[in-house]
This record gives sequence, C-alpha cells and structure tokens, in this order.
Amino acid sequence: MSWNIEYRPEAVDDLKKLDGSQRIPVLKAIEKVSSNPLPDYEGGYGKPLGNKNGTNLSGFLKIKLKKYGIRVVYDLVREKQNMRIIIIGIRSDNEVYYLAEKRLKSDNS
Repeated sequence: MSWNIEYRPEAVDDLKKLDGSQRIPVLKAIEKVSSNPLPDYEGGYGKPLGNKNGTNLSGFLKIKLKKYGIRVVYDLVREKQNMRIIIIGIRSDNEVYYLAEKRLKSDNS
C-alpha cells in the first residue's frame, strides 16, 4: 500500500521548473518511494539526512536521482501515512539541503 504524497506549495513550484526530461523520472522516483518511504534502516527506500555541513535535517529523508543530480527531501507523517515533499532541486554543493532547512524554519516563524 502506497503512502499519500503531499507537496509543499514550493515543492510544486520546484517540480514545475524542471523540464520534462527531469520531471518524469522525478515523479516516477517519488511514486516508487511512496510504496515504502520509511528509512532504509527500517527496510524502506528513504535515505536519512542528518546534522552536517551546516544544516540540521535530522528526521528528514532524501531521494537521490544521481543521473540527473536531483535530490528530493521529504518527511513522514506516520500516523496519517503521508509522505510530505519539502523540496525538489539540483544538488549543486548541498544548496538543496540549505533551501530545505530554510523552508522548514519559515514554518516555525
């Protein structure tokens, strides 16, 4: 059973900025991971993020599309079985992780 996929409004914008050759594999990867988005140490597809390189994304997970240099950062709302997409972006020197942290901090402001 797949988890529900939710996108932050900014993540929808991120997706729209991708060209078709990038968007299709990103959507396929998100759909695949939604079948089991748990962290890999719990048997899922998610790769845990942590506190490094000046960002603290502990508790969040990523999907890596190496061929395209794209990262998707998401978190889980387990009680609702929701997979919430925070950001979709080009990796470029961890910028995607800094932007993800910035979006999350704006939620708490």
